[in-house]
Amino acid sequence: MPSQAILEQKKAAVAGLAQVLRGACAGVLVEYKGINVADDTRLRSDLRAAGVRYSVVKNTQLELAAKQADLEGLTPYLANTTALATSTEDYTAAARILSKFASKSKTFKVKTGFVDGKVIDQAKVDALAKLPSREVLLATVCNAFQAPIAAFARAMQAIVDKANPPAETAEPEPEAA
Repeated sequence: MPSQAILEQKKAAVAGLAQVLRGACAGVLVEYKGINVADDTRLRSDLRAAGVRYSVVKNTQLELAAKQADLEGLTPYLANTTALATSTEDYTAAARILSKFASKSKTFKVKTGFVDGKVIDQAKVDALAKLPSREVLLATVCNAFQAPIAAFARAMQAIVDKANPPAETAEPEPEAA
């Protein structure tokens, strides 16, 4: 039987993990076996650069934290090795980076994920991974708004140019001698 101090540490770890799950807009669970140190370092660096929190978690602790965070749908996926990637701002970053890495690996697998407190299956994680990043989507929306305004400005300029044609430069008449 573990000591009271160890039980309190484990309870605090579960509570902290539950808080991470509740605070995340999206997350992905992966089976990380078969990954070497160099690949793991590169993967963690990519995730960190995208603002994604990535950590290896114990299945029992994640199961308890998921119950506290109302994500009990994660429980069937908690077998073998499990790592959790969560993001508080970008819905697609974790899915995009981990799916790309999993496509190049034979042993690294995406298990499941969640978005806004709803568990999604691996196929939906793959679909989420194919979406462009938030910045690309915002740029697309801005371009969609800008195009009609630019077309309107060009049309107005064409009307002004037609109404006020530029003065033609007259060639000087030859002088009669």
